Amino acid sequence: MNKLDQVKLANHLAFKDVFKHPDVLKNEIIAGITGFFAISYIIVVNPMILKDAGIPADLSVFATIFASVIGCLVMAFFANAPIILTPGMGVNAFFTYTIVVNMGLSWQEALGISAVASVIYMVIAFTKAADVLAAAIPQSLKSGITAGIGLFLVEVGLEKGQLITRGTTSFVELANLGKPAALLTLFGLVLSVILYMKNVTGSFFIGITVSSIIAAVFGIHDTAAPNANLVNLGQYTKLMFKLDLSHVFTVPFVLAAFSMTMILVFESMGLLQGLLPTQQKFKKTFEGSSVTALFSSLLGTSPTVAAAESAAGIESGGRTGVMALTAGIMFALSLFFIPLLTYVPGAAIAPVIIITGAIMMEAIGDIDMTSFADWFSAFLIIVLIPFTNSISTGLAFGFVCYPILKLAMREGRQLHWTVYLLGTLFLLDLILSTIV
Repeated sequence: MNKLDQVKLANHLAFKDVFKHPDVLKNEIIAGITGFFAISYIIVVNPMILKDAGIPADLSVFATIFASVIGCLVMAFFANAPIILTPGMGVNAFFTYTIVVNMGLSWQEALGISAVASVIYMVIAFTKAADVLAAAIPQSLKSGITAGIGLFLVEVGLEKGQLITRGTTSFVELANLGKPAALLTLFGLVLSVILYMKNVTGSFFIGITVSSIIAAVFGIHDTAAPNANLVNLGQYTKLMFKLDLSHVFTVPFVLAAFSMTMILVFESMGLLQGLLPTQQKFKKTFEGSSVTALFSSLLGTSPTVAAAESAAGIESGGRTGVMALTAGIMFALSLFFIPLLTYVPGAAIAPVIIITGAIMMEAIGDIDMTSFADWFSAFLIIVLIPFTNSISTGLAFGFVCYPILKLAMREGRQLHWTVYLLGTLFLLDLILSTIV
């Protein structure tokens, strides 16, 4: 049986049946290892981003690993899907830069917001609401969300890599590229892009490793790098179950929870629909993703979502939960190598954030450019997320604009009532956010 036939067979196998077919099992294990190395950078990147929210990086690295392990196990045993769940890039940016930095809430409150949003996400996922939303929300808006978050990540990466800075005559301007950190970022960016284009397994991981070695040789230090060690695992209890729900009925909390819910639901929906080889596994995968998102807040990290890098494993032949199980085991083993994170400077991480954001912007290709209402609404989401430094603001403008333009074009009857409801809720979100 050739590999193509093995992949076709795997599409129809139950989780336990994979172990009865050695060739299929081998493919799934290789796919899991491939997928892990493609997303392994999250172990470093997520703590670095959450550190800006005030969460100790040397502890959040454990939360990142544990959340990823749980997510992969849920995908393996519950959904039997070749999906790797990790704290999401984009979601962690919203957690840090919108909720904590911009809104001024504490990271404990941000964890509480994540928990509430995840519960609502679960309600949607385990009811018919998921099917209603999947059918009602236009693909252009879903794609706009993914692309907008991607552009936001590009901005964050350029800043962390010291390639751009706040401008004196403009919002941003080119930084001093002669600084060691900026030069290292440029080197890492070129290296990582080339490796990624050549489909080298673990291209991002290799880029981070090589850049970190160069940083150590030339003394390019970064005080933000997580000082993590397995010995510190005993202190991890300081991060677990620290979510703050004391302000759950305040306007800022409600607004942030609503926005977080929209991001989790629509980003997960868009990613899963794009990643899964067969949509028959969408429902279970969507449900499992919502459960893991809740666990993440209890563990002390931003919510998990399906990693776009799962595609690396899927392209290697992964079709079942064995791929996810293998990735989960790899995440667990990574606990023994976390001391190496102390040698990773921000300039080594920045290229990965930039490239990840650029990859997410590929979603622009799924926007219907023949309809002004579709592409302009998506355009507002894409540009306003980075320009306002707020994912929720970009979502609000896009979802409010869309039904208005459809009504103006006398196409309002084509829309599901859910679109009008979401547009109204986002409009209220915008109005209330100006009052708070």
